[in-house]
Amino acid sequence: MIGAELDAAGLTDPRLRSAYQRCRDLNARHGKTYYLATKLLTRAQRPAVHALYGFARWADDIVDSTPPGTGRDQVAAGLTDLAEDLFTGLRNGHSDDPVLAAVVDTARRYRIDPALFAAFMHSMRMDLEVTGYPDRAALDTYVYGSAEVIGLQVLPVLGTAGPAAEAVPYAAALGKAFQLTNFLRDVAEDLARGRVYLPADELAAFGVDRARLEWCRAHQRTDARVRAALAAQHASTRAIYRYASDGIALLDPVSRPCVTTALVLYSEILDRIEAADFAVFAHRARVGQLRRIQVAAPALARAMWARRGQGSPRSQGRPRSQGRPRSQGGPRSQGGPRSRGGPSGHRTLGGPGTPRAVPAADRAAGTADVAGMDATGARTGSAG
Repeated sequence: MIGAELDAAGLTDPRLRSAYQRCRDLNARHGKTYYLATKLLTRAQRPAVHALYGFARWADDIVDSTPPGTGRDQVAAGLTDLAEDLFTGLRNGHSDDPVLAAVVDTARRYRIDPALFAAFMHSMRMDLEVTGYPDRAALDTYVYGSAEVIGLQVLPVLGTAGPAAEAVPYAAALGKAFQLTNFLRDVAEDLARGRVYLPADELAAFGVDRARLEWCRAHQRTDARVRAALAAQHASTRAIYRYASDGIALLDPVSRPCVTTALVLYSEILDRIEAADFAVFAHRARVGQLRRIQVAAPALARAMWARRGQGSPRSQGRPRSQGRPRSQGGPRSQGGPRSRGGPSGHRTLGGPGTPRAVPAADRAAGTADVAGMDATGARTGSAG
């Protein structure tokens, strides 16, 4: 199936095809929800999204999936090497790295602002130095680089129905909602790594501090004060999802089923957390395979219908065959994935084109994609 996607994207260079395949594998292994949603995009769009999310997962693994005994300086050196290789590739318009080749090619094709990658790498380095956040403003700095920028990177790949600038704050907000969901779901896991991604002053309003969170983790239970504090974080994250959902109508119609599916499935992690009475120290909230099928199947039908009404997504950042990356300079948004969620809500002008039928082979392939995702998701064992 990846061969058909690469063909649809016009990728013929064997080296680049191999790099995009590696990125696809990274996305499939780490992010079931994102990978499933990507299957609802057109084949031509998918390789670029895999490259961006795959890169985010790769950087995240450098920070959080190092072998036992690896020192902080070694991890920092790994991030530095990655950043140097990435920005050299972005400056030159190509990379010889077997993964970065796809990332750089995507950035060039869709004119993605290199500053978005710089903000992302800054947040990855913060994970080596920062163990807690005193207030919302401090946390927002981290979230912008770790999550919102991914939504902004993906924006030109998805395309919008009007000016791209109108969709920017919603794309960033969706990324932020995904990331804040991760923070709630993974409180215990993050504590085990020595980090708290919840604003200390907002926790303190409920009489909660780091020591109280550590007690809950040690006893695998959520006491009343922590429950109330988590409920407040839960409510604010819900509000961001509501805001972000208003931006889906601004996207190119062919991309709306993908983003809707990601929003629905990821927001349902919040449902699971609430249904379990915020028992995040006892088990990890996840959305099951059956539910993913229930959401993705009708979304696939909508995606196929949208493709009948128009061609490829139209965007100011539509692919180009040559040239250096050009900054699209999107504004820093008011709201919107630490890469663990990945990823992020991270589209432009165009009205409906001449309706065209979706070939039977493509319809069958789309159905097979969803079925194949379920099997992949079951193997990875993660809700995110």
